[in-house]
Amino acid sequence: MFASRTIKRGSLLAWLILSILTLTQVAGRPIEIFPEVIPLPNGFQPEGIATGRGTSFYVGSIPTGAIYRGDLATGKGAVLIPGQAGRAALGLKVDARTNLLFVSGGPTGAAFIYDAKTGADVATIQLTSEASTFVNDVVITNRAAYFTDSFRPVFYRVPLGRDGQLPDPPVSEEIPLGGDFVFVPGSFNANGIAATFNGRALIIVNTSQAALYRVDPETGVAALIDLGGDSVPNGDGLLLFGRTLFVVQNALNQVAVIDLDRSLESGEIERTLTSPFLRFPTTIAHFGFALYAVNARFDTPPTPDTEYEVVRLNLRN
Repeated sequence: MFASRTIKRGSLLAWLILSILTLTQVAGRPIEIFPEVIPLPNGFQPEGIATGRGTSFYVGSIPTGAIYRGDLATGKGAVLIPGQAGRAALGLKVDARTNLLFVSGGPTGAAFIYDAKTGADVATIQLTSEASTFVNDVVITNRAAYFTDSFRPVFYRVPLGRDGQLPDPPVSEEIPLGGDFVFVPGSFNANGIAATFNGRALIIVNTSQAALYRVDPETGVAALIDLGGDSVPNGDGLLLFGRTLFVVQNALNQVAVIDLDRSLESGEIERTLTSPFLRFPTTIAHFGFALYAVNARFDTPPTPDTEYEVVRLNLRN
């Protein structure tokens, strides 16, 4: 497992801030006594996970768009948002300022936004009307939400107000991916996405190239991040703290831990995290000194009885 002492100083500060904010809400209960494996409903077919207020977490269902809300401390939960025709749920994030849940709509080409407390519909934003689209993941900065598209060489920007509020009506902008980014038609390209704390740079993983890119959020110009000859095969969900980047490698059942330089131009894979409970994880979320990975089990034919779960990876063991 990954020891917290290996996080670089800049990353450690960001990590500590977020950890303090979350740990103060669990009455001093150590994360180690939280369930290591949290079951999801059978047949749910999950992909994305996000943590919310308190010890809440959210997982989306790919084919139905349903959203499950659970509790990291107890392992209990229930479906908050039932599945709906014409909806899908891939990557998701909660904006702590507004408690809005942003959901990537996969083949629908849309972004769905809900009230994370009540599950009420807040907005549906049609990011693209192209037939070939797969809106895969989302990250939220102080001024915008950004969505990747695995089937198109673009990403989408949804502007947010200074307090995180959506404009009325909500709008989106399509930004071409350029520079070093390599797009392969018919393959999964842009997948997971992360952002620096100040929102001035994005990091996108290109699954088809097993590569990471630093992306200008305004122009879409991408610069390949030099990993010193290494790569991130099966790269999926991303999480960034300061200069420490976590990359889910789904079919490999592991999470790569990468130390980035200050300019995000290069990095080194320091180690990997794994667990005997990982079964084709796709995305991760953070709570305290732990990561939570959702098992999508893409290597298993889905049935109504297929089991799915969320797995805790401790970072200070």
